[in-house]
Amino acid sequence: MNTIAQPVLEVRDLCVAYGKVEALTNANIRVGEGQIVTVIGPNGAGKTTMLSAIVGLLESKGQVAFNGRVEVSPDVERMVAGGMSLVPEKRELFGEMSIEDNLLLGAFHRYRTGKRDHAETMNEVFELFPRLKERRAQQAGTLSGGERQMLAVGRALMGKPRLLMLDEPSLGLAPLITREIFRIIAELRKTGVSILLVEQNARAALAVADYAYVLETGGVAMEGPAHDLRDDPRVIETYLGLGGKHQDMLAT
Repeated sequence: MNTIAQPVLEVRDLCVAYGKVEALTNANIRVGEGQIVTVIGPNGAGKTTMLSAIVGLLESKGQVAFNGRVEVSPDVERMVAGGMSLVPEKRELFGEMSIEDNLLLGAFHRYRTGKRDHAETMNEVFELFPRLKERRAQQAGTLSGGERQMLAVGRALMGKPRLLMLDEPSLGLAPLITREIFRIIAELRKTGVSILLVEQNARAALAVADYAYVLETGGVAMEGPAHDLRDDPRVIETYLGLGGKHQDMLAT
């Protein structure tokens, strides 16, 4: 069991159904304060469904305890207000707007509740992503895939989340950019934010995470410290064996 002194997120018996089809069945996961926890698994295992249900974008059964507050079928506005942020797989940026304006939108909720620290937070984001600083006036729609991913993460960080949920951050990115994204994810740990990372690139995810869950056909099939799972023959055979050298290269 993932024993943590202070869990930021504790999900118990989470179930999601699309009509009569169960996409997620009694999933249990925990993310501790300042931890990077990853959920790996094949396409269609329910990874994105899990994130969507946790943040309240999908109806679910079960319990989601976030920051000590228990939610049953969470409400997305309440979860975001409580400090949860999801960077979806599609990144969903405003292409016609500048990098800077996209970032400012990420601080909107804090601004609305009277917090006026967005300029300071933007400087912190620019320190993490110098490339965004150089191009702050550029339209988001003109960015490369890697830059769009950086902007999506930066925008989420503008809300100063306690929990950052990343859905397939390396999807469609070149190996070099993938390495850069994972380096930044590891770097984010130092800022104190807890991270729940859903990722198909199992090798890179297990290299950066503290704890890992393997999701298969809607249920948690395995869990344990990430370094243990990295050495587990079943994980190696199923997730790390194919194109091993290529994945190794991405993870270093």
